[in-house]
Amino acid sequence: MSGLFDDLLQPLGDKQRDALVSAWAALEYGSEPASEAALPALRDAALRHLLDQMLRMTGRTLVDAGAYLWTSGYRDDIAAVLAANGWGILPPLERAALVLVLIHSVAIPRAEGHLAGDDWQSTHPTTPTHLRKLSQVRGQRRLSDALQWLRAAGLVRSVRGADSEMAGASYVPGPALRRLTPAARRRLQENLILAVGPDTALATAITVRRSLGRPEVTTSPRSSS
Repeated sequence: MSGLFDDLLQPLGDKQRDALVSAWAALEYGSEPASEAALPALRDAALRHLLDQMLRMTGRTLVDAGAYLWTSGYRDDIAAVLAANGWGILPPLERAALVLVLIHSVAIPRAEGHLAGDDWQSTHPTTPTHLRKLSQVRGQRRLSDALQWLRAAGLVRSVRGADSEMAGASYVPGPALRRLTPAARRRLQENLILAVGPDTALATAITVRRSLGRPEVTTSPRSSS
């Protein structure tokens, strides 16, 4: 970071500079979103704007994680370039395991009215019983390796005691998913719709809109859940 933010920080006083650098480090390196209560640069609107400018200089942006919490993630334009060049694309098995966790931990509970909001936090873990169905197709060892990779990347988190029929960890979405921008979160939600109900009217609308290159819908995901 040496020298990168000098022009932005130089006009500020020492206290403001220290607050911005501390907040930047917490956002970029913290495993969980940072609280406004702990970081003055997140509470102050002017400093928060400067913090977002710092992040944007490195291809990142400030992401509202709800309840006075903030994190950082890739800007949508940067994420698109990275994906086009093959960066950040999950291998097929890891992708399948993540989709399974998202469907059983978030999509189904939300559709049944057990989850509110439009983020990826869940109190409904995907159990080993559900995951075993996938392992029967691809192999238990390969599934375990995929889940280990997803845990290391922060895409899933393991919890215990969710499956009374089987010992071992169950899984919920991990903190890395909270780094998604609103547009990235909508795309992932749409991808889940395409995966779970490809023949539904909503999936058809999504497919048509994407094929025409139209902007994403701007309505709140809550209204369609």
